[in-house]
Amino acid sequence: MVPGLNNSGPRHWQTLWQTQLPECFRVEQRDFVNAVRSEWVTNIEAAVSTHGEDSILVGHSCGSIAIAHWAAQTQLKIAGAVLVAPSDVEREGFPVQAVGFSPVPLQRLAFPTLVIVSGDDPYLRLKRAESVAAAWGSKLVNIGAAGHINADSGYGSWPEGLRLLREFVATLRASARSER
Repeated sequence: MVPGLNNSGPRHWQTLWQTQLPECFRVEQRDFVNAVRSEWVTNIEAAVSTHGEDSILVGHSCGSIAIAHWAAQTQLKIAGAVLVAPSDVEREGFPVQAVGFSPVPLQRLAFPTLVIVSGDDPYLRLKRAESVAAAWGSKLVNIGAAGHINADSGYGSWPEGLRLLREFVATLRASARSER
């Protein structure tokens, strides 16, 4: 789990999924408020180094953008990533205490990705989400009017998101078996 700014609190789906998925771990950051991209990317690199190339990163908000920055510079491989409600770090009003996240990396990611967005996310307009997902080579799923897909938007345990994650993992496993 790669949370965004302010971390994911006790009612957030990332935190709740960690209790349901014993193999799940959180990429911890020194500071989730005064975020520094280079530190976040270094911590993602360390987590993937520890957990290996079977890792599936699950990012939310600015955590999704940190994953894209990590992907642009790493030599490590992962199985894939689910990127939920990525923030448009280039938009006016993006928190100034988050340093180095802009611009959004727009190169194709070297691993399969699923981008899950909301049609009314205040931090990423749908058209922008579509263009970012296309640049990343991601499959895009729009779950409708869901705000920022967080606890404040009513997405506590978010069973539909967990179903999407499990389907994504099953697809990755099936693809890996067919390549053998």
